[in-house]
Amino acid sequence: MMEKNWANNSEIAMDNPLGGIKRGWNEIRPVYERIFNGPAEVYVEYYDYTIHQTMEMFCAVGRERGYFRLGGKDVKLAIRTSRIFQKIAGQWRQVHHHGSIDDPQLLAAYQGAVRG
Repeated sequence: MMEKNWANNSEIAMDNPLGGIKRGWNEIRPVYERIFNGPAEVYVEYYDYTIHQTMEMFCAVGRERGYFRLGGKDVKLAIRTSRIFQKIAGQWRQVHHHGSIDDPQLLAAYQGAVRG
C-alpha cells in the first residue's frame, strides 16, 4: 500500500533514521519492506503535526511515536518527521519524507533492531 502513497518517479526522496538518502521508489521500497513486511511488530502514529498547503503541494510537519518489537527487543519510537506531497494527475502523492531521532541511544537501538 505504501507504493500507492508515493509518486512514481526517480525524483522522490526519503531520508530517515535507518540511514542515507533513498531516491526513487526502487530504493525506498526495500526500507519499508524491511520495516513493515518482516518479522517485527511495528506500530507508528503520526501526531502533533501542522499542515502547510498550496494548491499543488502540502507539507506535514510533526512527530511519530510507536514501537518496533523483534526477538525480545522492544524499541519505543520517537521521531521528528516531515512529509511533502504533490498533487499529480489530481491525486496527492508523497514526494519526500524526512525523519530524525534526537536521542542517540534510541537511534542506535532502532538501527540495530531493524538491521538485525
